Amino acid sequence: MNSGDTAWVLISSALVLLMTPGLAFFYGGMVRRKNVLSVLMQCFIIMCVLSLQWVLIGYSLSFHPGNGFWGGLQWLGLNGVGLEPYADYAGTIPHQAFMIFQAMFAIITPALIIGAFAERMKFSAFLIFTLLWATFVYDPLCHWVWGMGGWLRNLGALDFAGGTVVHINAGIAALVTAIVLGKRKNLEKNIPTPHNIPFVVLGTGLLWFGWFGFNAGSALAANGLAVNAFVVTNTAAAAAGLSWALIEWLRNGKPTIFGVCSGAVAGLVAITPAAGFVGVIPAMIIGLLVSVVCFIAVTVIKPLFGYDDSLDAFGVHCVGGIWGALATGLFASKLVNPAGANGVFFGDPKQFLIQLLAVGVTIVYTAVVTFIIYKLVDIFIGVRVDEKSEAMGLDLTQHRERAYTVLE
Repeated sequence: MNSGDTAWVLISSALVLLMTPGLAFFYGGMVRRKNVLSVLMQCFIIMCVLSLQWVLIGYSLSFHPGNGFWGGLQWLGLNGVGLEPYADYAGTIPHQAFMIFQAMFAIITPALIIGAFAERMKFSAFLIFTLLWATFVYDPLCHWVWGMGGWLRNLGALDFAGGTVVHINAGIAALVTAIVLGKRKNLEKNIPTPHNIPFVVLGTGLLWFGWFGFNAGSALAANGLAVNAFVVTNTAAAAAGLSWALIEWLRNGKPTIFGVCSGAVAGLVAITPAAGFVGVIPAMIIGLLVSVVCFIAVTVIKPLFGYDDSLDAFGVHCVGGIWGALATGLFASKLVNPAGANGVFFGDPKQFLIQLLAVGVTIVYTAVVTFIIYKLVDIFIGVRVDEKSEAMGLDLTQHRERAYTVLE
């Protein structure tokens, strides 16, 4: 056991946990003032519910060495998950350190979906949907990609820190829920605008800060691979924030802080699967181009098809995650990580096809199971708030609280 590696993974776990409150402010600033507490509440209750689900059942389903599709049940309640290293995942840190690091990924992933159905889902339905989604969507997919015996892992799919497991997974679930839940009322007549841009900036800063634990922590050691992941994470985010601002400047005549924040998050999303496999110049290219594809997704594709992805969870996380996963197949190099693979530009076009398969499988599985879970919850308790509650705002109707006692 290595004390430096253990310290780094524990610090990284705390950094990743901080990302969920950061996401709460990021999303909370985008909604109308009557719904800001509902978003904060949803993010924080996920931290409570998923922390318990993970130690009781989620970790075992995700990481116990099982068959190609589902982990075993032997680690329920962390039975057998002790303080000694577990060589199959991380041979220099306690098994529970690896477990709690992965718990933070399990927490933030369903929180990302909130951006699609903000301002219109019942809190009770949200709780049940989230618990079922984590168990039947996140946990199996996590096992496929990262678990010992997972079929996508055995196939050679590369996902260093969660491009498929976290971002494409949550992003496609966001699109499905946005479509089946329907648009917010009077959306065309009363286009919602972010009620607190400084909240968005604060949330972005917390996400960027926490993302170093997300990506560099996935090296599971305080080593050169962690340093590479740290450097390329910052580089991609910076390139994406700048390119989004330039796109706005050219298209609209003015760059916005909201655009810079959106671009930075898109860059962080895109570099996540590639962080342990690419160098700094490919990271810059990934960041510069992700703003282009995500900008098109949120300003062209969404209006064209008319779905109400409230806070662009699909347009940023799924689209950015797809680009990042495929870019990994282009730019991955064994010079960065000998345990990885070479991509197209380093002599192995097969890796791009493997990445494409992993993306396709994630989209199909997540879309189908998310739809089934949504429909079951809707049948039994109903998912959407009534029209009066939506008009009043979820802060009052779902939580009997008000964020601001003095209105401007």
